[in-house]
This record gives sequence, structure tokens and C-alpha cells, in this order.
Amino acid sequence: MSESRFAKLPKPPYFAVIFSSQRESVGDDDYDAMSERMLELAVKQPGYLGMESARDVERFGVTVSYWDSLKAIKQWRAHSEHLVAQEFGKSQWYKDYEVRVSEVKYAHGKPQE
Repeated sequence: MSESRFAKLPKPPYFAVIFSSQRESVGDDDYDAMSERMLELAVKQPGYLGMESARDVERFGVTVSYWDSLKAIKQWRAHSEHLVAQEFGKSQWYKDYEVRVSEVKYAHGKPQE
């Protein structure tokens, strides 16, 4: 059985950045490389807690990243390499996207055995 794709998170409260996107049908190799680089950087950012991501065959995806504060989210959004990735996303990789930020006040799941 594969490792869980669920982020291992602390008890709330914490913040979630929900990034929903519809990908273009070009640029997969560049996109994948940039996506890997962004994850490498994000995990090193102060306040980063984890991430969960999925994309369907029609190229619609949702990525949720978890952070300990709004300040941490703002710092990540302003990171120089992340700014470059955002520009590539707007100009080449995404037909459409939405970013939503929410505070997680309560969370539960299936009990671990």
C-alpha cells in the first residue's frame, strides 16, 4: 500500500490556501519541473505545514497548502521564485484559476488503526 497523500497536520487552528486551476494542454514538462521546484521551496518556508493535490484527466486540479499563519502565506506568495512561477502560470499554464484562503478551525477524519 502506498504512503498516504494526506498532509500530516497539527490540530487547528491553521490556514489553508486552496488553489483551483484549469490547465492549458501545453507545457507539461516545464510545468512539472516548476511544480517540483515550488514544492522544494515551500517545504523550507517558515510556517509551511503540508500540502494535498489532485488533478483529473480533463486537467482540472485542486491544491491545498497549509500554513500556520497569514504572515507565512504572504511571505510565500512574495517569494522571488514563486513570483516567477505565478507569472508563468498566468501567461502559459492556466486557462483559469482561483486562489482562496481560509482559516481551519476544526478538522477530523477517519480514526487511525
